[in-house]
Amino acid sequence: MDRIRVLGGRPLEGTVRISGAKNASLPDMCATLLADEPVVLHNIPEVRDICTMARVLEALGAAVDFRVGGTIEIHARTLRSIEAPYDLVKTMRASVLVLGPLLAREGRARVSLPGGCAIGARPINLHLQALSKLGAEVDVQHGYVEAIAKRLQGANVMFDTVTVTGTENVIMAACRAQGETVIENAACEPEIVDLCDLLRAMGGEIDGAGTPRIRIRGVDRLHGATHAVMPDRIETGTYLAACAVAGGEIEIYACRPDHLRGVLDKLRETGVRIEEGPDNLRVRAPRVIRATDVTTSPFPGFPTDMQAQYMALMTQASGTCTITETIFENRFMHVAELRRMGADVRADGRTALIVGPTPLSGAQLMATDLRASACLVLAGLAASGETIVERVYHLDRGYYRIDEKLRGLGADIERLK
Repeated sequence: MDRIRVLGGRPLEGTVRISGAKNASLPDMCATLLADEPVVLHNIPEVRDICTMARVLEALGAAVDFRVGGTIEIHARTLRSIEAPYDLVKTMRASVLVLGPLLAREGRARVSLPGGCAIGARPINLHLQALSKLGAEVDVQHGYVEAIAKRLQGANVMFDTVTVTGTENVIMAACRAQGETVIENAACEPEIVDLCDLLRAMGGEIDGAGTPRIRIRGVDRLHGATHAVMPDRIETGTYLAACAVAGGEIEIYACRPDHLRGVLDKLRETGVRIEEGPDNLRVRAPRVIRATDVTTSPFPGFPTDMQAQYMALMTQASGTCTITETIFENRFMHVAELRRMGADVRADGRTALIVGPTPLSGAQLMATDLRASACLVLAGLAASGETIVERVYHLDRGYYRIDEKLRGLGADIERLK
């Protein structure tokens, strides 16, 4: 099993290019099931979750062709199965996104209850309730969701709480339902907009993407299309935090600053200097990092996927701050590892108290989930001595060659086989 070795104390400098967004690529790949013609997706990140999703689609009968340069062609001419099996779905929660497309196209679906990072329960009951509103008969037994519908019918769907994957599942199902579907309290994340852009290119009729009210008029069929996936806003935020915690000055390009308003505003409060361009960011670390409270919230607020990286930064901040996690109930598992490095962090329920700055010392660490892995790598950049991060397969699920990109910025980092 691979490990990441980091020798801290080296400021970052240079430029880094942002990859396509994993969290947009995965639903985009699932949306290709709605058409029987080829769909070409550009700017796909070459990360483990993409490979897992490709295996899920191939198990259903789609042909997946990876090309050089982050391009995938998916052709779901005919589907030979309506089942997404446990051995694939167990490693990645996003696999549940085949549920809506299968139900809309084939009239039935059998999808294993999802797995992925151990950061909370993340139940899919909201997905199932919404699909029932569209006329599906849904049952959960033996660890699988089984759904049947002769033809989905448009309906009004009101989510009790904001759910990104739930919104995506319903949008895809509604695109081939009969009549009009209106989703209230829909997620507003840029990944939702990216999915809707693809579906419109395939012939879908969707209004309101990026707002809490999305209207979808169902069509009989969708066709092939070509689409470029948006840049990864969480990868962008991770390199922003990396520069801030390690010191130095870097330029981040091929990104979307408008997708990061909550992160940029908060980092500026800590003293980080950030200059924005249309598709680039120039970042300079402050001499003194100011401790600043943060509360995670749905877009356009501070994303939960940046909470762990921000905590690594706050261990080096002057003063006391609190981080409040409102999205997932079990997303402080990196706290114990930071404490082993010398950080003064105490977690109580959904709130963590950080007192800084504290000198961090390198240690052997265990990654518990995708973003916690990034947190520990960033902490290693600021620590004295050698840090070894185990279980980096979590990191590989969502970051394309993060060790190579950081090394290109001057970090002393390598992957150990």
